[in-house]
Amino acid sequence: MLVHSRAGRAAAWAVFLVLFLPLFALPLVVILAASLATSWSGTLPSGPTTEHYAAALRGDALDALTTSLLTAAAASALALTLGTWAALSATALGRRGRRVLDALFMLPVAVPTVVVGLAVLVAYSTPPLLLNGTPSIVVIAHTVLVTAFAYQSVTAAEARLDPALAQAAAGLGARPGYVLWRIRLPLLLPSLGAAAGLCFALSMGELSATVMLYPPHWTPLPVRVFAATDRGALMAGSALAVVLMATTLLVLLAVSRVRTRASYR
Repeated sequence: MLVHSRAGRAAAWAVFLVLFLPLFALPLVVILAASLATSWSGTLPSGPTTEHYAAALRGDALDALTTSLLTAAAASALALTLGTWAALSATALGRRGRRVLDALFMLPVAVPTVVVGLAVLVAYSTPPLLLNGTPSIVVIAHTVLVTAFAYQSVTAAEARLDPALAQAAAGLGARPGYVLWRIRLPLLLPSLGAAAGLCFALSMGELSATVMLYPPHWTPLPVRVFAATDRGALMAGSALAVVLMATTLLVLLAVSRVRTRASYR
C-alpha cells in the first residue's frame, strides 16, 4: 500500500470498505441469499431451500449453461486469435495506421451492445451469409464485442517487449516465423492468458446483443436469468445468476493458473 502511516492506512481501508461493501459485496450477498429462499416478503428472506439450485443444474437450465460455455469458449478463442494477429501486425504500421486500427477495434466498445447486435442481425440475415437463427450468429456477435479487449491487451504487452531479443534472433539467421513462434508469442503468453480470461468472462455475461440474436435451440444462461426475473421468478433467477457467476469464476481461476505457469516460464 502506498500509504505508510497507520492513520492513513486505516482511512484508506475505511474508504475501501465504505465503497466496496454497498457497491459490490452487498448485491452479491443479496443474490446469494435470494437463491436460497422461497420468498422475501420482509427484511430478510424466508423459507430456506436448495430447490432453485437443483433446478438450475438440470434440464433447460443446464443446457443454457452449456450453451454459454460453448459460446464463450468459441468467441474468446476467435477474439484472441484475431486480436493477437491484429496487435502483432500493427507493429509494422506507422503511427497513423495504428490509430486507424485502434479505432476500428474499439468501435464496437464505443457503441451500445444492442447496436452491435442489430448490426450483426442485419448483416447476416440475407444471402450470401444467411446465419440468422443459427448459433454462429451469436458467436459472431460475442466475438465482435470482446475482440477489442484482446487486441488492447496484446498491444500493451507487445509494446513492453524488448525488441533486442527478436533482433538478436533475426541477426543469428532466424526467420520471421521462427522469431514469432519461439520468442514473441512465448513472451506474450501471460498477456494472452489474461486476454482470454477477460474475453471469456465478458462473453459469459453478455445479454443485450444476445437477446436480439439467439435462436430457441441456443439459449445462453444470461437469457434464462433475464427470462426468469422478467416473469417474477426472482429466487430461481438468482440461483441461475449464482451458477453463472460461480462457473465463470472457476474458469477464470483455471486460466489464472495457466497464466501463472506461463509467467514462470
